[in-house]
Amino acid sequence: MHPGAGPEVKSLESEQQAVRMERLNLIGEAAASIGHEMRNPLTTARGFLQLIGESAEGQPLRDYFNIIINELDCANSILSDFLLLSKNKSVEFNLQDLNSIIQDNHPELQAEAEKDHKSVFIKLGSIPSLMLDKKEILKLIMNLTLNGIEAMKPGGIITISTRTEGDQVVLSVKDTGKGIPPHLHDILGTPFLTTKESGIGLGLAVCYSIAARHNATLAFITGDQGTTFNLRFPAD
Repeated sequence: MHPGAGPEVKSLESEQQAVRMERLNLIGEAAASIGHEMRNPLTTARGFLQLIGESAEGQPLRDYFNIIINELDCANSILSDFLLLSKNKSVEFNLQDLNSIIQDNHPELQAEAEKDHKSVFIKLGSIPSLMLDKKEILKLIMNLTLNGIEAMKPGGIITISTRTEGDQVVLSVKDTGKGIPPHLHDILGTPFLTTKESGIGLGLAVCYSIAARHNATLAFITGDQGTTFNLRFPAD
């Protein structure tokens, strides 16, 4: 929701948020169940491949074993995202400085942007500490930033900012891309929805799930000059 928005706009945003979370919860529980069942055999297979690859008999094929292990690690990473969709995922809340989390990880985000001749700037305001799961919030920031990087042409700029608005703390991730097409607005964040040639469409779904677990709301403003995602935390 946006400060100053009329009651009709606030009601519509609330309804859209509720529908989105209902979809996420249904898919998230199924995905989490499947993820748990698949992780054990993948872990076992990886362990045996590593063991064989390090043996004398496996040395001639070690490079092939490493390729398979890397692919298993990719599959495990996808399963980790599945598990992040579950509303019942355990979280570890601690009083955290959101600005410090952003500052500490800015070099990594900037390095990712520079690969495609883009930039990540930060603009951090004075905000109170918040009860956060640090790993989850970092995952959300990474996902939003990487999505923004992919949406821009070379020379594009991502701006990550924080501020207080009334009784809320706001984290914004803004890109200078061409905006989100209107036909995607209502279904954005649906698991497995993607417009990319690679990827399986879990990034934004994970972000919405993380926001919900933090009692925060995630909404976006988009146009032909770019897109801004605003994550709003209650300051109390």
